[in-house]
Amino acid sequence: MTLRVGTSSWTDRTLIACGRFYPPGVNTPETRLRHYASRFDLVEVDSSYYHLPDAGMAWRWTQRTPPSFRFHIKAFRAFTGHTTPVSALPADIAAALGSSHDRALGSADAAIDASANLPAELRDELWRRYLEAIEPLRQSGQLTAIHFQFSPRVKNDRAGRALVFDTAKRLDGERHAIEFRHRSWFDTPSREAATLAMLRETGAAHTIVDSPTEFENTVPAVWATTRDDLCVVRLHGRNAAAWNRRGITASSGRFVYEYSASELIDISARVARIAAKADDTHVLFNTNHEDQGMRNAAAFQRTIAGLARGDITLGTTDAEDEWDALDPDDVSPWR
Repeated sequence: MTLRVGTSSWTDRTLIACGRFYPPGVNTPETRLRHYASRFDLVEVDSSYYHLPDAGMAWRWTQRTPPSFRFHIKAFRAFTGHTTPVSALPADIAAALGSSHDRALGSADAAIDASANLPAELRDELWRRYLEAIEPLRQSGQLTAIHFQFSPRVKNDRAGRALVFDTAKRLDGERHAIEFRHRSWFDTPSREAATLAMLRETGAAHTIVDSPTEFENTVPAVWATTRDDLCVVRLHGRNAAAWNRRGITASSGRFVYEYSASELIDISARVARIAAKADDTHVLFNTNHEDQGMRNAAAFQRTIAGLARGDITLGTTDAEDEWDALDPDDVSPWR
């Protein structure tokens, strides 16, 4: 049983600008990743959602981290039901879309629905390039999973389920995790059971999500596993006011949230229980505004370690006082 903890970015511009996580002089891509890997043993690559990853960069990541370090890498947005700006596509693929799209593609902010507007041979080529680009992570043994954060447009209907199965077919056994963003996947007990059964059938790791729950584009935290070798917990914070806010310049602005002691104690207890059901449990904090992700992740590490040592007594009024008494510099293993 292994528990890893990390954040969903190490390069968010608000993180770099705040100047709190990276020490003076740590100001290059190489030194930032090396510093991050000295504090955490897991990270999620977020940039691969916006543009296809680059094999050379993936190789450099492996050289800047110890062999024991692990990566989750997000799937490209054209694979997850999101609209994709034409500017995010490789130039030759954008050009090959054909004359039927020329007028639409003339706009600087033109976007396409890849499942509807991208010919099959171009979709196949995007997939080929994506998988080729992440090969260095796979070869180094540091790739844990490809993370598919499906669009809220991907609902629990025939098309949505077909996308889940097509994703698994294209990956041909490659370990991947799926995170849904439409409540129809889990809004009744029967749908929840069917969704988990589908993930088990396709070999996908279910992503346990902590987020606001009152919107159609959110899902509840379903504490279940669908693979014996991997459990994924992804925490977005509970900032309901910002979840669907428009006009935010950085996506991390939607996830401004610092977990409280009581929330961390509850989450840690749940993670400790679910971790007994999988070989590896990976906990990722997507609260990426400034250094909140790092602070939340470090506080979680202290909390779950404190629970394991018996320093925090669950279900008592003393639990939060005991949490306050934890050594803030203690990042010892949880077990």
